[in-house]
Amino acid sequence: MKRLFYPMAVATLLGFFAIFGNYSGNAVIQIDRQASELFGGQRLLGSMSFIGEPWLIAAVSLSLLVYLWLFRKNYRGMLFVFLAVGVGNVLNQLMREWFGRPRPDLPHGLESFSFPSNHAMVGLLYLFTLAYFIAGDSSSRKTKMVVWLLAVGLSLIVALSRVAGGENYFSDVTAGLFAGYAWFVAVAVWYEIRERQFHKRDEARKKEEFPE
Repeated sequence: MKRLFYPMAVATLLGFFAIFGNYSGNAVIQIDRQASELFGGQRLLGSMSFIGEPWLIAAVSLSLLVYLWLFRKNYRGMLFVFLAVGVGNVLNQLMREWFGRPRPDLPHGLESFSFPSNHAMVGLLYLFTLAYFIAGDSSSRKTKMVVWLLAVGLSLIVALSRVAGGENYFSDVTAGLFAGYAWFVAVAVWYEIRERQFHKRDEARKKEEFPE
C-alpha cells in the first residue's frame, strides 16, 4: 500500500476518538442536524443502504474467500478477509454496546445502538477488502484507480444512505468510516509485512537449493 495510506489511517483513528469525545457537544449536534436536513428523506440515497446490509457483506466476503482459496491458493489472503470483515464486524458490535449511543428517533425504531455505524464501518471494510484484491490482480494503473474510486464512492454512499433513512446520525457514519479505514489499513499492513517475510524466505530457500 502507498505510504500516504498510513498517516491517513492515523488521522482517521484520531478523528474517530475526536468524534467520540464530542458527539454530545453542541458543534457536533449542529452538524448532525444540518446533515439530517440536507440528506434526510432522499429516498434514492436511502435505498442504497442495501449495499451495506449483512447478507450482501456475507455473500461477497464468502465469494472472495472461495476465490482466494480455489483460484489463488492465497491462505493469508483468506485470513485478511476474516480479520478485516469478520473481526471488524465484531469490533463494531462491541464498540456500539460499549458506547451505547441511542439512534435517532424513528417511526420504525431500531433496537441496536448507533455509534459507530455498522453499515458505514463494515461496509467500508468489505468494499475496501474486495478492491484490495481486485486491484492487486490488475497490472493496469487505470484499472486500479477505477476500482479504488468505486470502493470509496460506494462506501460514502452507504454511509450517507443511513443519514438519509434516519437510522444514524452523520457523526455515527463518519466515525464508522474513520474506524473502518483505520482497521483496514492495520490489517493490510500486517498482510503486506507477512507477504514480504514469506517472499524473502522463499528466495533464501531457492538460493540454498539452487546455488549459483
